[in-house]
Amino acid sequence: MIGTAGCRGAATIVNAIATGKGAAFGISLETDVSVDLSDGKGRIALAEQAEGGSLVEGCVRSAIKKSKLGYECHGTVTIRSEIPISRGLKSSSAVSNAVVLGTVRAIGSDKDLSDRDIILTGIEESIKAGVTITGAFDDACACYYGGAVMTNNRTFQILRQYPMDEDLEVLIHVPERRIEKSTVKGLDFSRISKEVEKAFELAMKGQFLKAMEVNSRAYSKVLDVSEDVAELARKNGALAAGISGTGPATVVLCERGEAGHLASVLRKQEGKVLVARMNHTPAREVEPRLL
Repeated sequence: MIGTAGCRGAATIVNAIATGKGAAFGISLETDVSVDLSDGKGRIALAEQAEGGSLVEGCVRSAIKKSKLGYECHGTVTIRSEIPISRGLKSSSAVSNAVVLGTVRAIGSDKDLSDRDIILTGIEESIKAGVTITGAFDDACACYYGGAVMTNNRTFQILRQYPMDEDLEVLIHVPERRIEKSTVKGLDFSRISKEVEKAFELAMKGQFLKAMEVNSRAYSKVLDVSEDVAELARKNGALAAGISGTGPATVVLCERGEAGHLASVLRKQEGKVLVARMNHTPAREVEPRLL
């Protein structure tokens, strides 16, 4: 039994850690999975890589348990991804969404789980695996549905959704440094809660460019992530730039005509620059292209 699925990544508008409310938008960087299962007890192995095995196995077993079939399986999951890990670009959300969707397709029960069921199954397993602090409902929804999504992560409610301007170019500066969620859990975010609340209010009004920057300036103070790249992008024609998630990646939005110049400026900084587009394709409609 084989099921394939794809899910695209996302970038932060407002990080939910400080207040429980967050906002993110879908981008075109993609994660594709192939789930190959057989009947009977045994391991769910992650092919060709060691990192993320507990998250992937948890997603597979939970998806099977929640389906109407619910039988024992073993097998292998193969992942191909364009999304850098532990940089704030929602790699875990994309993986968990895709693995759950691929699993229910493999066992022929994709109609048994709703879109919300798929997202929440991935979130439950992400919390168990320690790859999220808030449950990342905003990130998971932006990855799964595409477009911009505002959520209450404590009650798992979608508060607002709207499309992003597809004419905007998305540039992503990705440093070599990684930030694991375990290193963030002990930080005190309460001192920036008012600033983050302001950013969320802006996002709810559709002022996502300003919201991104207010959010980034607030979180940089707690995360000890430099805003130098964001400031450089703003000075060189970006419409908005800010730290994504817990960083250290910086996401830059600009007009198409400014993308070449901005990319050349950013490439002079340590790290690499990725170019992406806005994504509005829901995960169920993504045709895997990396497998």
